Amino acid sequence: MEITDTIKITKVAHSKVDELDFNNIPLGRTFTDHMFICDYSDGKWSRPRIEPLTMIPTHPAAMALHYGQAIFEGMKATVSQDGTPMLFRPHKNAARINFSAERMGMPLFPEEWFVEGLKELVRLEKNWIPKEEGSALYLRPFMYADEPFIGMRAATSFKFLIIASPSGPFFSNRIKLCAENKYIRAAKGGTGEAKAAGNYAAAIRPTEIAKSKGYDQVLWLDAIEHKYIQEVGTMNIFFKIGGSFITPEKDGAILDGITRMSVMELLTDLGYEVVERPITINEIKEASENGSLEEAFGTGTAVGIAYIQEIGWGDDHIHVSDESPVGKKVNKILNEIKTGKTEDTFGWMFRIE
Repeated sequence: MEITDTIKITKVAHSKVDELDFNNIPLGRTFTDHMFICDYSDGKWSRPRIEPLTMIPTHPAAMALHYGQAIFEGMKATVSQDGTPMLFRPHKNAARINFSAERMGMPLFPEEWFVEGLKELVRLEKNWIPKEEGSALYLRPFMYADEPFIGMRAATSFKFLIIASPSGPFFSNRIKLCAENKYIRAAKGGTGEAKAAGNYAAAIRPTEIAKSKGYDQVLWLDAIEHKYIQEVGTMNIFFKIGGSFITPEKDGAILDGITRMSVMELLTDLGYEVVERPITINEIKEASENGSLEEAFGTGTAVGIAYIQEIGWGDDHIHVSDESPVGKKVNKILNEIKTGKTEDTFGWMFRIE
């Protein structure tokens, strides 16, 4: 039996899409009409379904609330020039959520159900996809432990859901980062390479401090020496130094970003050398001072490409660049691939016919 035959769909009586001003979308506060849900118990996933978006009853002892077994993904749906909804590399997200699940002691979710659930939900919510430049329908697949139990062990029942929220461009201006010398995001052997909810909880306080100082995001440094660059609050990071692009290597504390891997392929295709290696904040400061630091940008599903203006590090203000010619070119190509304006020679896009 095809997986689409097993997904039960219950539609809303009246859509709320006409209430949305697509030219003024509040970030993360507007949600579409439906959600995808699947339940895990007795060692198996069952009852894949799409239902009207509503509150989910949760027992006060649900283990995710006490022990943090919760993971998520971030994705976007766009529309092609002929109006066909499209997903960007959804099988990569399916694989990554299972990588996170394994690290967090959670059951793997069938990748076929992951992709089919996305496909059916996006097909149903097609009218919610913004068509404005840089906008998209943000998709949030997530899994959490809902077993009511107070005790330190892996849960035995879980819920997997997908919700959707229309979104506009994330950063419209060049951004400033604050290199964090006190708090850490992750350490080798921890959960930094998993997309675990707790990683982001630990980042909230340092991010608020950075914003109070006039910065947009935290630039995370390593947990031991506080000198090796890891990533930005919601992004991986690339530096162009002396004509080559450098991005921190995956070391068990850095998220394996899908936009990151795609940008690496794009840069290589454009003829640039891309190097994955450890890079220190001192090296960035020296490159800025001697003129070899040409540009830097962050990459992520939510932000796309975010151009970096400056990095604050203690009392130092490291000037990065006033322009990001390569970053803008990469961003343009990515957006055009996602909307069908440019041929997808990489085979990244998944059309929902």
